[in-house]
Amino acid sequence: MEDTGIRLTANDQFKRASANWTHFGLLAAVGLHFGLFVLVRPFEAADLGTVSTEIEAVNFPPEVKIPPPPEAIARPATPRVASVDISEDITIAPTTFESVQTENLPPPPAGSSPADRPSFIPFDTDPVMTNQPEVQRILEREYPRTLKDLGIGGRVELWLYVTEDGTVGNFEVKTSSGNQLLDEASGKVVQAMRFTPAKNRDKVTAVWVSQWVTFQVV
Repeated sequence: MEDTGIRLTANDQFKRASANWTHFGLLAAVGLHFGLFVLVRPFEAADLGTVSTEIEAVNFPPEVKIPPPPEAIARPATPRVASVDISEDITIAPTTFESVQTENLPPPPAGSSPADRPSFIPFDTDPVMTNQPEVQRILEREYPRTLKDLGIGGRVELWLYVTEDGTVGNFEVKTSSGNQLLDEASGKVVQAMRFTPAKNRDKVTAVWVSQWVTFQVV
């Protein structure tokens, strides 16, 4: 090599010495990348899928207008009570049965009788049943067979018109048992009842009294 008298720097000397190595390195890098694409399995994009959210339209109900509250009701006027002077020396005459005049009372309305419908008739001695064993036998006989076999019972309350001789002159259902057959059977039972007559001030009188009739499977 001809000496030109120009002295090279260390950097220029490194570039001249490494020029061949640089070309060789580039070729090697290109060949390596080519081999990677050929020999190695190519990259594939993964399917990540899609997520969609459906938006639904919501229809709000129509606006409801609340009516205003009603007007306050005016308080009623306070009543004024007049002052009344009552004497403490008031004397009430005693009332006794003897003082009540019953001879000149008006007759009852035409066509009506105390026996027609239940009504209050004063008495001080209750009528008492005198043939209870006989009534019990009649009750067992009149108990509807179909209801008795099924174990169906009930209680009937009746109004009885007990005449002056102690017989039942009329009757009316006061409290039903809820079963028409039992109500009808109770009417047959009470017609057989006999009583000691009721009295009012030791005087025999016909009265209305209530009587229960019970149908029960023993």
